[in-house]
Amino acid sequence: MIETLVEFQELIEKKQWKTLRSELSILEELSIAELIEQLEEGDDVLIFRLLSNQRAKNTFQLLSHEKQEQIIEGLAKNSNKLAALLNDLDPDDRTAFFEELPGQVSQRLIQLLSPEERKIAIQLLGYPEESIGRLMTPEFVAVKSSFSVGQTLDHIRKFGHNSETLNVLYIVDNAWKLIDDVKIRDIILAHPDQPVSELMDKRFVSLNAYDDQETAVRIFKDHDRVALPVTDSDGILLGIVTFDDIMDVEEEETTEDFHKFGAFQEAIVNPLKAGATFMYKRRILWLTVLVFMNIFSGAAIASFENVIESMVSLMFFLPLLIGSGGNAGSQSATLMIRSLAVGDVEMKDYVRLIGKEFIVSLLLGITMAAGVSIIASFRAPEVIIVVTVTMILTVMAGSMIGLTVPFIFTKLKIDPATASAPLITSIADIFGVWIYFSMAAWMLRL
Repeated sequence: MIETLVEFQELIEKKQWKTLRSELSILEELSIAELIEQLEEGDDVLIFRLLSNQRAKNTFQLLSHEKQEQIIEGLAKNSNKLAALLNDLDPDDRTAFFEELPGQVSQRLIQLLSPEERKIAIQLLGYPEESIGRLMTPEFVAVKSSFSVGQTLDHIRKFGHNSETLNVLYIVDNAWKLIDDVKIRDIILAHPDQPVSELMDKRFVSLNAYDDQETAVRIFKDHDRVALPVTDSDGILLGIVTFDDIMDVEEEETTEDFHKFGAFQEAIVNPLKAGATFMYKRRILWLTVLVFMNIFSGAAIASFENVIESMVSLMFFLPLLIGSGGNAGSQSATLMIRSLAVGDVEMKDYVRLIGKEFIVSLLLGITMAAGVSIIASFRAPEVIIVVTVTMILTVMAGSMIGLTVPFIFTKLKIDPATASAPLITSIADIFGVWIYFSMAAWMLRL
């Protein structure tokens, strides 16, 4: 068995098609897709044409969109091979591919489809962009409620080979209106003579073809399904959407929302491809700002020089206290950035969140204060009250800062990922120093 790209390229150069076909037959489709991704234009098509129709279909779906376009362009000279590939593709995968192509190219490829597949493709492409109709596949198994379990199993054997999933069967009336769905497990365990209607509970969940795809993501999460039926406004069963399609949508939506967050529309930069100058410009501004922020922290310590000289043991707890405030702030900021990015919270929710964060940070501060008081009782009992109160206040202050800064950045249309965490830590440090020594000066009368 050959394993390296160079060996495959040598066989292509020597035109040893028989050996190549033999080697490809023992490779998994994912490995073939990885091989094709690495091959140069022209060689990738040669390898692809050596695959059987079924393996070509499965491999094509694993390729990047750019490579898929190269394969289609390469197969254009062999319309029979191209037509066979397009007709064999799952309708939802084919629709996703057509959507990325220029309109004229899509129309030309649609003409290569069989009349039945062409009708399906035109129907799916006719739904609005980002709608559930664009995701659905018409390849499912539906039966009438009057069927017996035995008839249903015969129907599955006859028509289930091309179904996207057989985990769930869909029950329809004579007009193809969806009545219910039944798990295949219930069918298998039932008596062959039992009517399917006796297995129904009419508590099914369905999607509307014209609803937004984000609706489907939410419903899949709420109901924990592997597939959901898609109907029109009259309840007519049109197709199904499967869990893997929804996961692709969720990934795309999360990435899109993250880019929109803070009006940050640029794509995430690949550090291997970005130039050093570009990355320098992206990072230097906030690093410079943070240098000056740390000057304020040092100035705060200097302003309490007399307090420190009077009670040197206070310095032992300084890193612990301001570090705890910074950690609490970073933790709070991380939660807020994520929640804002995925749309769980909006700007209008700030006031409600402040109230809740006040309670949570108070409980966190009290818990951490209990821990630091034990340490202080051994190391410096004379400052135990100061460090206990300070821990509560610094954790609360850090948490409030961590909650607030992402909202401010979003309002100002600044990318929070670049600066939130270090800026919050620096601000929390300044507040921590001021709170600590102010409490010490007041409580210890220094």
